[in-house]
Amino acid sequence: MTRITVKYLVFDEYNLEHIKKHNVTREEVKEIGKNFLYHRKTHTGRYLAVGRADKRIITLVIRRISSGKYYIVTARDASKKERQDVYEKEK
Repeated sequence: MTRITVKYLVFDEYNLEHIKKHNVTREEVKEIGKNFLYHRKTHTGRYLAVGRADKRIITLVIRRISSGKYYIVTARDASKKERQDVYEKEK
């Protein structure tokens, strides 16, 4: 798997409003963007990245704009399967 490096996350009014609906803050997204526990490419070419913000495990869906620059599509609490994958990686 190719390791992605996020240097810059793009926020706009739309995605900030969207992640707010999932009770995720901009600060939590930034924290996860610095250090993913794991990520994978989706069938649509986006990336699904999972990480921790304090004790909370959050999944980001991001789209690559350019080298190191990614647009936040959405952010939500990780699913049960995603949390299990995190626990396995942390062992």
